[in-house]
Amino acid sequence: MFEGASFPKPLDEQTFENWLQAGRNSIIPSNFLLILWDDIEGEYQPVYTSERDEIYRYDRYTNTPGRQLLVAAYDLYSESRVV
Repeated sequence: MFEGASFPKPLDEQTFENWLQAGRNSIIPSNFLLILWDDIEGEYQPVYTSERDEIYRYDRYTNTPGRQLLVAAYDLYSESRVV
């Protein structure tokens, strides 16, 4: 996933599947998986949220908190891409 010049490096499909599963199985209910790129760590990181508005907190066209950039957001249950 995320292969090409638009992305810093690819994301392993199994890692993505594990993140989806972890979000579904979490004790704290979540509806969305946000995939962020961390500039300092040089890695993708998952963020889970139940609020759609949280996605816009990481919007790539606004001020993103700290060193993180939103790459994509997915609905945990339909697996459809939201952003």
